[in-house]
Amino acid sequence: MSDDTPRATPRAQTASIGEVVEFVKTYVKQETVGPLRGAGRWIAFGAAGAIALGSGLSLLLLGILRLVQSEMSDIADGRLSWLPYLIVFIVCVLLLVVAAMQVNKTFLNKEDRS
Repeated sequence: MSDDTPRATPRAQTASIGEVVEFVKTYVKQETVGPLRGAGRWIAFGAAGAIALGSGLSLLLLGILRLVQSEMSDIADGRLSWLPYLIVFIVCVLLLVVAAMQVNKTFLNKEDRS
């Protein structure tokens, strides 16, 4: 029985394995490094936005506290000195509730599209 099919030499098989390894490396880099770069930008912008929003809301709440303290100075003296803090705390909780509702609404809308 003679076999007319050409057989690959060991050197050709090694080159083929090397090419496969190179293709796998290229594919892994393409599928991991690219998305990680995009995620890095997304995280950086998210962190910068969170810092800016947190600073702004802190200053806003501090301003509301000072406004309430100055406008209610005759009422909030003595035993009711905690009242302006309670008012600002309630405003803060309301802001948190509104933010949580927006996050939940955004999350639910993304699930519906999937």
